Amino acid sequence: MKILALETSAKAVSAAVSEDGKILCSGYQDTGLTHSRTLMPIVEHILKNTGLAVADMDAIAVAAGPGSFTGIRIGVAAAKGLAFAADKPAVGVSTLAAMARNVAFCDGLVICAMDARRQQVYNALFEAKDGRLTRLTPDRAIALEELAEELRSDPRPKTVVGDGAKLCFAHLTEAGIPCRLAPAHLVMQNAMSVALEAEAMAAEGKLVSAQALEPVYLRPAQADRLRQK
Repeated sequence: MKILALETSAKAVSAAVSEDGKILCSGYQDTGLTHSRTLMPIVEHILKNTGLAVADMDAIAVAAGPGSFTGIRIGVAAAKGLAFAADKPAVGVSTLAAMARNVAFCDGLVICAMDARRQQVYNALFEAKDGRLTRLTPDRAIALEELAEELRSDPRPKTVVGDGAKLCFAHLTEAGIPCRLAPAHLVMQNAMSVALEAEAMAAEGKLVSAQALEPVYLRPAQADRLRQK
């Protein structure tokens, strides 16, 4: 199964092509340029280098959230457009589940963290054992203080991953909770892990149509919150 995966949930942007659990090609950029400028050139580049086209894919995958509202919208819109034009199924991958795959080899508790501002993180917890992940919580927005209290009595080794990992690591360490940052080359979310998570989801029959692909924000946008007030 060939999958084209997109990751635009934070400052960095990436794309990858996988086939049956193997990454054929990937591209990653973290230069501060907007995803609307960088994403499609990366996609074009990796497809050209692999000699493949969107028509050769079995599915189009995207990190559908949580994360940056603007970034998620760009990624999901791109995935919907590619899937619709090529008449391919799509799969919306949890950003947090994908990033957990970066450190599935680190036995113990995997703490996925993205900065959600206001002393909160988008978070999910997984248990890693022998390279396999077991989800322990749903994706959620949680206060760092609340997360620390939840983890305080857990004796398992703890690895923090994600673009909010440094923030989370600092807070947990200050609270007296031993943990470690994922290695620098694995700490950030990336499209390679999105592709691998998408393959697992496809095997479970979780592909959807381009029309049905939707972003997952977890909480209302700031504009919506202000309007409700």
